[in-house]
Amino acid sequence: MNAIYDFVQMLVGPDGQPTKLTLLQLGLRGFIIFVLGLAMVRVGDRRSLAEKTGFDTLFLIFIGAVLARTINGGAPFVNTLGCAFFLMVVHRIFAFIAFHSHGFGKLIKGNPVRLMTDGEFDWKAMKRHLVSKHDLEEDLRLSAKIQDLSLIHAARLERSGDISFIRREPS
Repeated sequence: MNAIYDFVQMLVGPDGQPTKLTLLQLGLRGFIIFVLGLAMVRVGDRRSLAEKTGFDTLFLIFIGAVLARTINGGAPFVNTLGCAFFLMVVHRIFAFIAFHSHGFGKLIKGNPVRLMTDGEFDWKAMKRHLVSKHDLEEDLRLSAKIQDLSLIHAARLERSGDISFIRREPS
């Protein structure tokens, strides 16, 4: 087992000594991390790539930070890869639990918030989430392709941070 570890260390360079890594070793580290990082994100959850919620965004930031330390030699290569795989497993387990438990999903992903109903703004909710009327109108134009708020029954700030709009039923 030590022979394998020594061989890997020879290929990827010494741990914790970034200044002693050669360009070839940094390139090899980068290639290995790219392939394994892509596999982790693909196996972990496709939704995390879309950064649908803070939960998914945080996972991607953590994975990026951990893997960056592996590339630049600031942390032990094999141990840091293990940490990244562990984070991927934790993300996957939490997503599985959130799928089966609405309460847990709300805890880690948050709740949608109604910002407007039948032309009435919920100023308290808008202030709490720092969404101005201008923000609401901009999202209305960009996502719903509508300029007139009177055509909207409701607007909600979704867990992803996007604002969704429900059109009024034609009279």
